[in-house]
Amino acid sequence: MSVDARRSVNPVARLLTAAVIAVALVLSVDWVSALTALVLEIPLFVALGVRLRPFLIRGGLITVAAGLTALTNLLYGEVGGTVHWHFLLINVSDGSIALALAMFLRVLAIALPSVFLFLDVQPTELADGLGQILRLPSRFVVGALAGMRLVGLLREDWRYLGYARRARGVADHARLRRALGQAFALLVFALRRGSKLATAMEARGFGAYPGRTWARPSTFGAPEFALVAAGIAIAVASVAVSVVSGAWSFIGG
Repeated sequence: MSVDARRSVNPVARLLTAAVIAVALVLSVDWVSALTALVLEIPLFVALGVRLRPFLIRGGLITVAAGLTALTNLLYGEVGGTVHWHFLLINVSDGSIALALAMFLRVLAIALPSVFLFLDVQPTELADGLGQILRLPSRFVVGALAGMRLVGLLREDWRYLGYARRARGVADHARLRRALGQAFALLVFALRRGSKLATAMEARGFGAYPGRTWARPSTFGAPEFALVAAGIAIAVASVAVSVVSGAWSFIGG
């Protein structure tokens, strides 16, 4: 699947694919199912036309996050088997090592498709799909879309708030206190903007009627079904391999 073809896949299909894989992986805490899913996801990324540079950059960040999660479980996880190192509350044992490995692979297997399936998704396309295909309430969908569009303004607001504070001479010292004060000012500014946006949307009749028309039709065809089927296949295969190998450990057990 080329990059253009990947962009044409409905965002709802990407959302469902990532959700199916995530649900299957959170049902168990073992490294076999996570590793199986991770291996099977690589061909999916290749078929979707994910470029190498974004994969390495974003994949590196996800790997760092997964490593930090694994480190926490390694040092403070449940003690089991032989204890290799003990210091105050830190216990490195066979159980914590196995848990750290499982969590490292699990974070990668869940986060990678969640990130790379949404690399080029436009918020408007996602909102169209949620409203037309999943039949979510239009009031919720349009409101969430408006909120997502305002998120991009936060960085610009933060920069302008910094300029204004420097112009008043209150940003030349005490960096921590300056950052906290500027963050609070940004929060107040965001709440005011959100209130104005909500009032404007109410005045224009958003959500006044249970049904509404959509300017752009959102379709769900063969490419979308193929992508969802691939996600289901990855989920089923990871669970099956884990169960057969005897590594399956249901979270409720």
